[in-house]
Amino acid sequence: MESHQTLSISLGKLLLKHQQILATAESCTGGGVATAVTDISGSSAWFDRAFVTYSNEAKMEMLGVQVSSLESYGAVSDIVVKEMVLGALRHSNATIAVSISGIAGPSGGSDDKPVGTVCFAWANKEGWLKVSTHCFDGNRSQVRSQAVEHAIKILCEYMSEAA
Repeated sequence: MESHQTLSISLGKLLLKHQQILATAESCTGGGVATAVTDISGSSAWFDRAFVTYSNEAKMEMLGVQVSSLESYGAVSDIVVKEMVLGALRHSNATIAVSISGIAGPSGGSDDKPVGTVCFAWANKEGWLKVSTHCFDGNRSQVRSQAVEHAIKILCEYMSEAA
C-alpha cells in the first residue's frame, strides 16, 4: 500500500507536467483527498479547491446534484458521484476532478450497499469520465484511507497514460 504522501507527490508532478488543475468533491472521506494533496508543498500550483459535501443538501447546493438522483439511487451511487464530479468541474477552475461517496461505517450499510461500499467518479474538461464502485474492508478509518488512496491512484494512472 503506497502512502498518501508518495501518491500525492506523484500526482502533483503529473498534474504540473500536463498543466492540469485538480478539484475534489468528497463525502465519506470528509476532505481526505484534499488533505493528502495539500499536504504537499507547492500544491497551490495544481490544486484549486475541495467540496466537502457530506449531506445531500450540500451535494445539491454546492455541486448541482439532482434531488431525483438522490431519491432514486441514493447518495452512494454511480449516478450521484458522476453528478458530483461534473459539478466540481463546473463550479471550480479545475480541469480534472474526482468525487467520492460511500459508507465508511460502522453503521449505515445495507444488503445492497454494505459498509465499505464507496463510489468514485473522475472526469476532466476534455470529456474523460470514469465511474467505479469498490467495497473496502476494515474499520471506518481504514475504509476512508483506502478510498483516498484509490482516488489518487486512479488519477495518477490516468495522468501517466495521458503522456
